[in-house]
Amino acid sequence: MKLMPQIKSAMKRVKTAESANLRNNAQRSSMRSAIKNFETSAAKNADNKDELFRTAVRAIDMAKSKGLIKANKAARDKSRLAKMN
Repeated sequence: MKLMPQIKSAMKRVKTAESANLRNNAQRSSMRSAIKNFETSAAKNADNKDELFRTAVRAIDMAKSKGLIKANKAARDKSRLAKMN
């Protein structure tokens, strides 16, 4: 059972934190999906590999700009994807 705070501003923080959490999880999930889509297409050497690479890099950059992942992780992930491209 979740305890709700008694103070009005704390109640609002709970609500905003919850919505931010949902938004962050969705963004992180879409980034991981874009990376996975590129990795599978690179393994199969598909025709749309370059397009999926750009999509994955864009998703990584957006996650970095939103503060979901750190800059070093973004650079590391993009480097690994570039090696596969």
